Amino acid sequence: MKKKTGRKLSTLAVLGLSFTMLVTACGSGGNNASPSQAPAATSGDQPAATASAATANTPLQKALNGEYKGTKVTMFGPFVDADQVKFETSIKDFEEKTGIDIQYEGSKEFEATINVRVDGGNAPDIADFPQPGLLAAIAKTGKVIDLNTVLDPEKLKSNYNKSWLDMATMDGASGKIMAGIWNRSNVKSLVWYPKKQFEEAGYQVPQTWDEMMALTEQIAKDGDPAWAIGIESGAATGWAATDWIENIMLRTTTPENYDKWVKGELPFTSPEVKNAVEIMSKIWMNKDYVYGGTKSIVTTAFGDAPKPMFENPPKAWFNLMGNFITSFFPENVKVDQDYDWFYLPPIDEQYGKPVLVAGDIYAMFNDRPEVRAVIEFFTTGESIKSWVQSGGVVAPMNDASLDWYQSESDRRMAKLVQDASTLRFDGSDLMPGKVGAGSFWKGMTDYVSGTATLDQALEQIQKGWKN
Repeated sequence: MKKKTGRKLSTLAVLGLSFTMLVTACGSGGNNASPSQAPAATSGDQPAATASAATANTPLQKALNGEYKGTKVTMFGPFVDADQVKFETSIKDFEEKTGIDIQYEGSKEFEATINVRVDGGNAPDIADFPQPGLLAAIAKTGKVIDLNTVLDPEKLKSNYNKSWLDMATMDGASGKIMAGIWNRSNVKSLVWYPKKQFEEAGYQVPQTWDEMMALTEQIAKDGDPAWAIGIESGAATGWAATDWIENIMLRTTTPENYDKWVKGELPFTSPEVKNAVEIMSKIWMNKDYVYGGTKSIVTTAFGDAPKPMFENPPKAWFNLMGNFITSFFPENVKVDQDYDWFYLPPIDEQYGKPVLVAGDIYAMFNDRPEVRAVIEFFTTGESIKSWVQSGGVVAPMNDASLDWYQSESDRRMAKLVQDASTLRFDGSDLMPGKVGAGSFWKGMTDYVSGTATLDQALEQIQKGWKN
């Protein structure tokens, strides 16, 4: 690696990027008490909750007062193994305080099983959907309870970025409903980099797309490819490319167009989508910008792609990936010291600083007082506190304290989600499987590998909607 000289980009005040660009139209930082906290004794030895909950006398407050002790609430979802342990730990305190037994059942076949159970009249009281597209399909049947009739809309507005509520609003059997509430999220607009080496090289975090591209070119002139990219993932090869397109779409067109694209109303062959792929191609199709060159992208496993960043000296510098990717980093590297992330910069400033997310949305199928209490509990940061503290997830609620996060990186990430001007869910997860997990993956793979032109690939992807 050559000594890094030449053009310097925006200052590391950009880490202020993580706080100003950090997108949350609402961050309280968690300084307000959660309505799920244990009721404290008043001078009259009567249980008290937060002022808002006590005033409203909501199902959650009644549960904390012991009114539903001895009841059971069934829950079905995809959490198994370590995730199931973390989930069950996160609800243990609530169960002890209220006497409500949340009977959770996890399954690796959740997506296939939930439809069978709902259709067969055996739906759980609450179900956790990691793919809101699946929930949207079930909501149309009228079997999902409209949470607008269960939860206080004003409280939801105060505790969630509006985009979360927008993404939870779906078509019911006879109009729009609040189909679920968000409880866990992860972030997909992050560019990871080797922090210590990056600073030693004299590089500075870019605040704009143009600055990022200028830094990409500078790194190439200094003798290294800037980007570590891999989309190989067995039968799911190509999914990592969809995250790039989704992020760029949010930065180059309106949220409404993004929503139309996800629904199939804006075709892949449209100028908006083609433009997004062309912007991505300025990086991906430049052999000087990608570690191993363009042809290596399709054969490099997404989890192996970041490894060159941790060589000494680094052989690559950037990796765009969700926060889960740190599980694939070498065990000896430390967050905030050896590596960090910056927000993938905006392209067209009129579209603000959007954030691409994925996560879990909880839907309610049976309406009983204790079920209402549990679903209300899941709208509070307290419901995911222990999981946040253990690492690996971001709470979408505004009353989740940033102090719960164990690293500065995670705190900035949570702030990013809270402050986002626009939040949108992973597009391929919202599209029908034939497209989002089918023609979209394959079409991008064919394009990058060179077996299809861009126009051919986009036409091929679009055909997935016909199936």
